[in-house]
Amino acid sequence: MGSKVSIAHNVAALFDESINVKFVGYDLSAAGNTASSNVFNIKSPQALQYILGAPGDLGLARAYITGALDITGDFHATLLELYRHIKEPVPKLATLALLKSVGPQILTRPSLPVEEAPPRYKRGILHSLARDKSAIQHHYDVSNSFYRMILGPTLVYSCAVFTKEKDSLEKAQLEKIDLICRKLDLRAGMRLLDIGCGWGSLVMHAAKEYGVKAVGVTLSTNQAQLANERIAKAKLSKLIEVRIQDYREIPENNFHAISSVGMSEHVGSAKMNGYFEELRKRVMSEGRLLNHCIVRPHSQVKERTGKFFDRYIFPDGELIAPSKVAQSMIDVGFELRHSENLREHYSRTLTKWCENLVENWDDAVNEVGLTRARIWHLYMTLSRIGFETNNIQIHQFLGVVNNPLGANPMPLRPNW
Repeated sequence: MGSKVSIAHNVAALFDESINVKFVGYDLSAAGNTASSNVFNIKSPQALQYILGAPGDLGLARAYITGALDITGDFHATLLELYRHIKEPVPKLATLALLKSVGPQILTRPSLPVEEAPPRYKRGILHSLARDKSAIQHHYDVSNSFYRMILGPTLVYSCAVFTKEKDSLEKAQLEKIDLICRKLDLRAGMRLLDIGCGWGSLVMHAAKEYGVKAVGVTLSTNQAQLANERIAKAKLSKLIEVRIQDYREIPENNFHAISSVGMSEHVGSAKMNGYFEELRKRVMSEGRLLNHCIVRPHSQVKERTGKFFDRYIFPDGELIAPSKVAQSMIDVGFELRHSENLREHYSRTLTKWCENLVENWDDAVNEVGLTRARIWHLYMTLSRIGFETNNIQIHQFLGVVNNPLGANPMPLRPNW
């Protein structure tokens, strides 16, 4: 190697020396903790082209999901080490060394994965009906079979609620669904609206266990198709209707309760008041709203997701502070009665989803391809780290519409 500094050493220079990761370069060099079983393997110059061409999470993601960069050992532990030990600001000398190691090739960007969404400015009018539908379909119209491999038999794609350490994912998801029903005080004969109903698990549980009549809306064709198949198989078609419909186009205004699970993250900060205003129009006096959503820990953090999440996972997604969610609900006429942070529960949920993906890896790759399987593994692991480190939280907000006298039938103490 002579006096030339190796690829591995140049990459390792971006991180603190205490990092428990072994860095391996395509020049067969090694650096970092060379005894570690957690290996960050730069397999080709293309990895550095991606990383240097889009510094931050997007470049690293492109390198990993294309296979130009690989991570072996404990995937979660390695990403957590990288997150905790990266130098900020990134050392300029280390960046220059990497640029020199790539050479003239750095001027040529490798082709982008077909799974990547275009940048924001190329997507049309933000939060128009067409753009929102496209964003939802980008994430949810992947493969119902693929989602079943990850989510398990409940097909619930949101934070579970674990009452005991050893609870299975299925038990915890059923507890979460039932908790929402209890908070909404559902009873036989009521009408429930579920915004972003997914594959219908919540409306099916509400109809079967509480005797409600439910309407679920989604913008995902795949979700609606499977939801209706599941509803028919369970012989619940007389009680449940699932539609492909935007929340702004729902004609009814006579619901006793509304659930919004994992939906308001797609709405955007500027549209939050408008979102809750639309829901307020559709719930009757003394009716309740349960909004279950991912939020930032406080209002001083940027609301837009990072570029990797925006291009590959949730186009146009925004995460706002819990105070802003609560204020938007209050401002349009809901009285906020309860708020609960389930952050640790989502970390545990994502752990189990990642375990399911790894366990079904070969089938998942056969179903959606290696690139998309790697995208999901990266996204869910990074999300787990986000909840573990309090960079993101998950809250349930319960609101009620008071009657004309300013009263409501809420119990003196929570009964759920």
